[in-house]
Amino acid sequence: QVQLVESGGGLVQAGGSLRLSCAASGRTFSSAAMGWFRQAPGKERESVAAISWGGSSRYYADSVKGRFAISRDNAKNTVYLQMNSLKPEDTAVYYCAADHGRVLLRLLRSSDIDHWGKGTLVTVSS
Repeated sequence: QVQLVESGGGLVQAGGSLRLSCAASGRTFSSAAMGWFRQAPGKERESVAAISWGGSSRYYADSVKGRFAISRDNAKNTVYLQMNSLKPEDTAVYYCAADHGRVLLRLLRSSDIDHWGKGTLVTVSS
């Protein structure tokens, strides 16, 4: 069984930064493509960023491109999401997700995901 635990969410003013972390345990982390999704109140869950198992491929939603950066440390079984220049529309619950065995060629979709974290809330005030 895989456990994914997010941390780093909180309240930040517009223009500020946060770094989310996702600690993985259980099944081999280094073989999984990892992604971050978010879900704002009343909206569908959307894919924000994804990174291949080795870290060489990264994909971003257009809405966050140039502001967010995904990275991973396989030695620490952790994936990160650095969020800069935050906007009120970035307010959402952010979820870490794992997709085992995929060669990453695009952003992950919800239907790709094998394991989800429980989420961490990010609130950006104007």
